[in-house]
Formats: sequence, C-alpha cells, structure tokens
Amino acid sequence: MENGSYKKLHRSKTDKVFAGICGGLGKFFGVDPTVIRALWTVLVILTGIFPGVIAYLILILVIPLENNL
Repeated sequence: MENGSYKKLHRSKTDKVFAGICGGLGKFFGVDPTVIRALWTVLVILTGIFPGVIAYLILILVIPLENNL
C-alpha cells in the first residue's frame, strides 16, 4: 500500500443482493461475492438460522456504506 493507504471495508452500493455485505467482503478480499454468499448461506444453515441473521444485521450496522463520489 502506497503512502500509508490501506484497504477499508465497505458495503457495496453496486454489487448487492440485500445490503451489500457480501459484495463489500468480496471486493475487500478479492473474491467473487457469489462465493461469499454461498459460504454465508451454508454457514447460516449449519449454525441455525437465528445466529447468522443476527450476525448479518450487526454487519449492516457496523460496516459503512461505500462512498462513491
């Protein structure tokens, strides 16, 4: 990273299905957001629906929306 810059995690405005969490994570990690969505779905099913939904809602509140100027 040049000049002390760093990558910052944001919710995606353009690559989103619901709130842009998976699109933002995909962009941050350099992975196709579809892979993130598939892994998230499997994780939610395996742990029970409730914990995954609560975690997603917390991520919506914690991760800021992408700022496209």
